[in-house]
Amino acid sequence: MVSSIDGIIQIAVIFLSVVAGGTALSLFRTSHKVSYLKPWRPLIIGLVLFAVEEVLGALAAFSIYRSPFLTHVIPSAILLILMYALFLQIIEAQKWRM
Repeated sequence: MVSSIDGIIQIAVIFLSVVAGGTALSLFRTSHKVSYLKPWRPLIIGLVLFAVEEVLGALAAFSIYRSPFLTHVIPSAILLILMYALFLQIIEAQKWRM
């Protein structure tokens, strides 16, 4: 019973990750049209990496593919990208303040 619930949850995670990746790609196209959305570009890349990390986690839960290297490197990359996006957002906010 518990394993079937876990499987259903993992399938839902994969579906939601694909939806998040699709949303990120549509936001990426929008961010190229408007200049003040420049800080969103790295944030969107981080969202796509998060979707990849969730899919890898689901694959590991089903014992299909397991890589401890990727499960540590991808979250670190996401954190670095989020910090860079925050830095760009601070710079953009200072432009609007002046």
